[in-house]
This record gives sequence, structure tokens and C-alpha cells, in this order.
Amino acid sequence: MGRMSSPTSSQDRPQEHRAGFACFVGRPNAGKSTLTNALVGTKVAITSNRPQTTRHTVRGIVTRPDAQLILVDTPGLHKPRTLLGERLNDVVRTTWAEVDVIGFCLPANEKLGPGDRFIAKELAGIRRTPKIAIVTKTDLVDSKTLAEQLIAIDQLGKELGIEWAEIVPVSAVGDKQVQLVADLIAPMLPESPPLYPEGDLTDEPEQVMVAELIREAALEGVRDELPHSIAVVVEEMLPREDRPADKPMLDIHAFVYIERSSQKGIIIGPKGKRLKDVGIKSRKHIEALLGTPVYLDLHVKVAKDWQRDPRQLRKLGF
Repeated sequence: MGRMSSPTSSQDRPQEHRAGFACFVGRPNAGKSTLTNALVGTKVAITSNRPQTTRHTVRGIVTRPDAQLILVDTPGLHKPRTLLGERLNDVVRTTWAEVDVIGFCLPANEKLGPGDRFIAKELAGIRRTPKIAIVTKTDLVDSKTLAEQLIAIDQLGKELGIEWAEIVPVSAVGDKQVQLVADLIAPMLPESPPLYPEGDLTDEPEQVMVAELIREAALEGVRDELPHSIAVVVEEMLPREDRPADKPMLDIHAFVYIERSSQKGIIIGPKGKRLKDVGIKSRKHIEALLGTPVYLDLHVKVAKDWQRDPRQLRKLGF
């Protein structure tokens, strides 16, 4: 529609509504999930200080009067060592080419390093998508350090031929400028009605999110011994039949897969204590996510070298 020239009419017509997809990229622990959670206002992505804990495309949805922003969470891009790694990298590149905006997260408290450069080089190859550099964790540095980081990011863009649409400092912890990120991204989205009903926070199938919550609980405290060799599959989620309507109960049966039987003891712990703790911890999060009491049945299974075996990978949903 052409703009109407009389000054009164532009006041009457609401701005065009926009909707689209954005993804945050950055090396592990650059603050991507924290930023997603701050924008969406609820715990959606899995925060962790280890790479590759967000294996699936978890989407957070920010619904505003003027725009709907759908956040696509891609797994970390890294130099692949395994078949799983290569497959993840392909997923990442495809996602980057398909979204409307890419936010590159760079922590303010760490100088730009080879990991950032590796991602930036990849980003430079994706020409059409607008890119915002988001400087995270600004609450951890003084203004001089922050200024130096902003200049360094500007330089990095010039050097690699990336035209930053914006460079914006944020602190998701203090909620400082988190809304500003949404304000900057919104105008870059295509004009479109909302793509999801209001009230949806994520379109991730509940089973996948439940599996992620169990996996996060299982990794806590054993990350050094089992960094990536845990996969969780939720076999079934069924409402318990004999419950009254006002007191529902959900039965969840899930398997924690590990690569070698020697890892079984680590996960189960002495007298099964660790596995019990994993159950208690993840059940709390799952109940909060689904809003209903849950009975969680957890079993540990060995799937030999699943990270390298295409058949196992498919079965585990990768």
C-alpha cells in the first residue's frame, strides 16, 4: 500500500505488523540462551556452560503489539570431529540462510578470539541476512573495556566485509537493553500477521523439551566425565487414566542413553542416588513447563558410540 500523504491519516492507521525469525549465534557460553530467556520471559532454551547442550531448534516466541519475533536456537557451530558434529554444522548453515535476522553474541568480558573469528567468517559468507552484533554480559565490565570491545567488533566486521546492521550492548541479567534488542530486530522482519497464536512461547514439541530438561539435569555435576555422551529420549508421555479431571497426572517414561557401560555407574551413582537426584531435579522443571504433576520413570541404557553411528543418531532424533 502506498503511504497516504495527508498528515492525519498516518496517525489513524496502525503500523504494519511484522513477523519473522531470528537466531542468536556465538560461541558456547556467549549468552545466547540467557538472552533468549530474557526476551521471551521464561526458561525456554537450556543454559549451560558447555557447548552443544542445545541440540534441537528450540524456538522462543516474543509477541508484541507491533511484531512477533520467533527465535530459532541453532546448535553451536564448531570444527567438526564426529559425524554428529558435521550434521550439526549443516543444520546451522541452513538455518542461518533461512532466518530474517542473525544476532551474533559476543561477551563483553572476553577479548575476541579464534572461536568468534571462525563464526564471523562463516557469517560473512551469508550475504543477504542482516546481522546485529550483540555485546552480552556488559554488567561484568567497566565502560572502557566495553568501548574497546565495541571498537574491536566494528573492526572485525570491516576486516571480513560484514556490514553490522547494529552493534548493541546488553546485559540480560540486569534486563538492561534486552527490550532494545527486540526493538532493533522488529523493523528488520518482513511485514506479516503473527505466525503463532498469542500465548505460545515455544513450538518445540513438549517431548523434546522434556528430554532437554532431563538431559540438563543428568549433565549437572558430571559434565567433565560425560560432556556429550548423554542423549535422552522420551519414549512416551501419557495422562494417567484413573485420575479425576481436576487432579491430572502425567506418566513420562524416558531413557538416558550413554555410549559405554563404564559410564553407567557415573550416571546412576552409588545406590542409585545420582539418578534419583536427576529425576527429582528434572521433574520440578518439567512440572513447571507443563503445569501438571508428573510421574517420571527414568532408565539408563547403553547405545554404543552413538555419536558416530548414523543409525543410532537417527533413532535418537538427530
